[in-house]
Amino acid sequence: MLVAKDRLRLTMDVQVWIDIALQRQKVRLLPLSPEISVLSTRLPGDFHGDPADRLIAATSLVYNAPLLSADHKIQNWGYVNIIW
Repeated sequence: MLVAKDRLRLTMDVQVWIDIALQRQKVRLLPLSPEISVLSTRLPGDFHGDPADRLIAATSLVYNAPLLSADHKIQNWGYVNIIW
């Protein structure tokens, strides 16, 4: 959606970018589980209402995985390890 809204620019098609990213050794595509879905509705603190961002943050918490994000709302939230 960020590419579609011209808020993120890539030098290639989004699907090609994703396919290349998933070929990297340390990149994994994580499944959306019921636990993540429910947690996304119960995030601690003052998290904003964007459903996609809530799912991303919940996934980061469940897997204890660092999150790459330029979103200041997520960066300032303080409950996930942000890389950016």
